[in-house]
Amino acid sequence: MANRDPVSLRVFSLNCWGIRYLSKHCPQRYAMIGDLLSKEQHDIVLLQEVWSEKDYLYLKKKLACSHPHSHFFKSGVIGSGLAIFSRHRIHDTFLYRYSLNGYPYMAHHGDWFGGKAVGMAILNIGTLTAHVYVTHLHAEYCREKDSYLPHRVVQSWELQQFVRHTSGGADLVILGADLNMHPLDLGNRLLRTYTGLRDSYLETSKFDGCEDGMTLILDNPFIRKKDIVPFEKGIRIDYILFKGSYKVDIKCQSMSTTKGSVPDHPFPYSDHETLTAELRLDLLTQSQAKDEGRTREQDCAAGKLAELVDIVTEARTEVKVGLHCAERMRYTAARTGVMGLALLLLELAIAAVPWLALGAEQPFPRASFYLLGALCFAILLTTALLYIFYTIEVKSLQGAEDQMRLAVGSLQERLRGFPLAQPQDTQRRPAAEGQEPRAFDPEE
Repeated sequence: MANRDPVSLRVFSLNCWGIRYLSKHCPQRYAMIGDLLSKEQHDIVLLQEVWSEKDYLYLKKKLACSHPHSHFFKSGVIGSGLAIFSRHRIHDTFLYRYSLNGYPYMAHHGDWFGGKAVGMAILNIGTLTAHVYVTHLHAEYCREKDSYLPHRVVQSWELQQFVRHTSGGADLVILGADLNMHPLDLGNRLLRTYTGLRDSYLETSKFDGCEDGMTLILDNPFIRKKDIVPFEKGIRIDYILFKGSYKVDIKCQSMSTTKGSVPDHPFPYSDHETLTAELRLDLLTQSQAKDEGRTREQDCAAGKLAELVDIVTEARTEVKVGLHCAERMRYTAARTGVMGLALLLLELAIAAVPWLALGAEQPFPRASFYLLGALCFAILLTTALLYIFYTIEVKSLQGAEDQMRLAVGSLQERLRGFPLAQPQDTQRRPAAEGQEPRAFDPEE
């Protein structure tokens, strides 16, 4: 890269759906994934839902020649599910675990038991420093009654903060993610607008894959129709996002996804489709770097600041809704616990009657008495644990809301320093799912 020749960088991302003993054909699919990665030899591979370390070690052994550098991010009860494989040396890694991630009593969803987080790896690609991120946010499950929306918004907020505050020295930033959000969902707009990350699907001029870039489609035999209701054909929730710097310009030359089935195999790689983006890296000269700096300054125009204020305000509103629900649930847990404690004290008082009145017999059958006591104790213990959990949730939501309030105040203060904004004609690649949010980097 010393002669400033453009460099091609191939990035792969996939949610592997690797729940041992629960996901269908898990060992066979990991073998297929390993064969694919060995054959295609992508520069960077970003995987989600690799829940078993044994499966990671299997892939590590199989990709030892094509991808000699790898890292598995460990977190939570069953792990974060995040893994990175790279042809370039990994110099450093870091994991940030999200403060909110569902509810422990929703065991059938299972998100709480997986330590949902964002993993970062620092690579050197020639003379460039790349910060590569991989993450998996909480699933939606029901779009009409999405009880996890405040958690996913907080996760998006923490993700954009993590990317912004850790990518300051990076020449290029790449994020592979199962965001579990549609392109125009609140958390997605918040992430891309605040960080300036660009969507490979919207940026590329050459695309080969599912219609509208969908990554969860009905043609996939692992997908049930109720999984994508109310969308008939599918949804796009997996992404490869990127951005450059004053030293390097990045363009997405092509992008592709699988289309449900895999040739010569009876089933696909996963319930999600694979994503492959080919990025072109161009080193900038000093004069080009100055022009890039001016462009970034223009990206801080009043119109884009106002847009970001609106997005953060909308996110703050959703967090307040979640905060109100969490406070109500905490109150319900406390009230139920007080009732359980009252019943337990009453039973203890009844048990003390034979001791206080010599010769008196126990008024209740002993078996029923012990059973009722165990029930009261179980209620008291359960409500105490729920009260602690909801207190943690309330404080996390309050913390995120406070941060958003400060951010809105800061953005509004900067906005007052701008003259009245003039309408700008910004041309974007058309997409059926809407226009890409404008890039904005508040740290410039």
